[in-house]
Amino acid sequence: MLSPDKKKKIIEKFKVHATDTGSPQVQIAILTEEVKELTEHLRMHKKDFSSRRGLIKKVGERRRLMRYLKRTDAKQYDDLMAKLKI
Repeated sequence: MLSPDKKKKIIEKFKVHATDTGSPQVQIAILTEEVKELTEHLRMHKKDFSSRRGLIKKVGERRRLMRYLKRTDAKQYDDLMAKLKI
C-alpha cells in the first residue's frame, strides 16, 4: 500500500490539469507503483497467496486502463509508457 506522501508525488508528476486526481494517466501511474511494491513483497514472501491475488487484480485493472487510454488518446498513452518504462 502506498503512503499518502508517495501517492501525492505520483499525482503531481502525472496529473493532466491542476485538480486532476483520477485521470487514466494518474491511475495507471499509481497502479504501477503498487505493482512494483507488491512484486518486491512477494519476492520475500513467496507463499503469501492473498497478496498474489491482489497483485493479479491490480495488474488486470492497470491493463484495462492502459487499453482505454490507448483507444482514446494514443499519443498520451505512448508518452505515459515512456515515462513509466513499461
